[in-house]
Amino acid sequence: MRRFLSGNEAIARGAYEAGVHVATSYPGTPATEILENLAQYEEVDAQWSTNEKVAFDVAYGASLGGARSLVAVKHVGLNVASDPLMTTALAGVGGGMVIVNADDPGMHSSQNEQDNRYFAKFAKIPMLEPSDSQEAKQFVKLAFELSEEFNTPVLVRSTTRISHSKSVVELGEREGVQVREYQRNARRHVVPIYGKLWRKDVEERLRRLQEFAEGFPGNRVEGEGGKLGIITSGTAYQYAKEVFPQTKILKLGMTYPLAKRKILSFIGHFDRVYIVEELEPFLEEQIRSWGVSNLVGKEVITNIGELSPEAVLSGIAGKEIRKSYADQIEILARPPVMCAGCPHAGLFYTLRKLKVTVTGDIGCYTLGALPPHSAIHTTFCMGAGIGNAFGLQKAHQERVVAVIGDSTFLHTGIPALIDIVFNKGITTVVICDNLTTAMTGHQPHPGTGKTAKGEPTYAIDYEELIRAIGIKHISVVDPYNLKETEEVIKDAINLGEPAVVISRHPCRMLPEERSKPYVVHEIDLERCNICNLCFLIGCPALEGYGERPTIIPERCVGCGFCIQICKHDAIHPVVTS
Repeated sequence: MRRFLSGNEAIARGAYEAGVHVATSYPGTPATEILENLAQYEEVDAQWSTNEKVAFDVAYGASLGGARSLVAVKHVGLNVASDPLMTTALAGVGGGMVIVNADDPGMHSSQNEQDNRYFAKFAKIPMLEPSDSQEAKQFVKLAFELSEEFNTPVLVRSTTRISHSKSVVELGEREGVQVREYQRNARRHVVPIYGKLWRKDVEERLRRLQEFAEGFPGNRVEGEGGKLGIITSGTAYQYAKEVFPQTKILKLGMTYPLAKRKILSFIGHFDRVYIVEELEPFLEEQIRSWGVSNLVGKEVITNIGELSPEAVLSGIAGKEIRKSYADQIEILARPPVMCAGCPHAGLFYTLRKLKVTVTGDIGCYTLGALPPHSAIHTTFCMGAGIGNAFGLQKAHQERVVAVIGDSTFLHTGIPALIDIVFNKGITTVVICDNLTTAMTGHQPHPGTGKTAKGEPTYAIDYEELIRAIGIKHISVVDPYNLKETEEVIKDAINLGEPAVVISRHPCRMLPEERSKPYVVHEIDLERCNICNLCFLIGCPALEGYGERPTIIPERCVGCGFCIQICKHDAIHPVVTS
């Protein structure tokens, strides 16, 4: 049977067919849909973890216990999980363990575009790179076999384009893989004491994996020949194949360790060989280290952003990139905005009004940095905002507020809040609790009371947790009430000791919220004096800045922010008969 699947759907299907028992993840684009799809299979124990390190630890523990396990993360998520990753090569596995990493060239939904292929080399574990959905499914299945055969976790690396593009996939049946019997083995698994005993084993395993790579069918030569040779992998292979269909191409499906003999044999047929790879010169650096001199790589293929067929053609053939029809049209900029009725909009309106320095975090509330809010002044990585605020205050900056989402607070915000209490800080922290992991598609987290499979579970009591940390001043406000929100935050800032304000209101895009009845609003044009204050809330239902504003009824959700801001009583609910 064939299905039209995205790369993420295919990865999940491959894990299912391979008999995976346990799957873990933390939501992060472009990897989110992997766990979401695995959660739909009854046979798979799938969970959203508190963060990527916990997800890795749970998956690895399941592997040690004899179960086949998978952990899926986006590229910066693997940073969070890198501590346990670096020791697993020494400790080995029980049941097969697969790490799916999704890079984000072009920074479509990320704070950087790091190339995580280097993690495979760094951790000394094998890596497979699919170039379409069919290979995504196949390579995940193969990764479990490699993991158990070579006693190592295996990295399967995807990118945004592979994760979200769709192609035809041949489906198979689920393998009846039994959970292996757990064997206690302190000499293997107590790494700080015994790890040095297995150091030589890691190098020997890499040698055997390199031999495997020489005969791996995913490393194949295509094309009829000519003077031009190309070595490529992943989605870059698709671009090279499209613009040079007759050229001889060595497509690498296993990109660490490399099939050295196969690659050198291919290079030997050409005067010049181009390395076409996205982001950094990962393949190029390794091949050059073998003494190869007839390579052309990053001299002509950029390491910035996503590649494209046009970029590959331009780099290799020197042809000018043709502008598409869309490029020739001047299109109005459409910066991202908060949804109509987003509770974060009320919070950031307030913070901007109070003229405080705001250290932000990763989530849809990061949009508070953009106009008209312009209320966030730093954002770096998950959980950084609280520590950044504390550090700014140590540098004698006053009136600093840290803003963090509910899911992100549980992810990495708690240790930083403890640090403030322990080191006698006076930082004010605002937790944006919209009862979901909104930015990645409304996934549940430990504060929502639901699991990845929709089962009821205990929901974290933030107030109780924060009180246990040692914070005495905890307030809960509804950001739909602008006056109360302003008063509470102002009081917290002036306390002279640490305080937490929980800004709590459900995300307006949650299905249960969208189904609630509401009354739209309209503007009384006779009362309106075009002061433009209503636009400071950044509501997409409002149009006509600089003119008499209009509320688009199809977009209005009746939140009432604009009514509270208007000083001329010019906005009111629509009266219906």
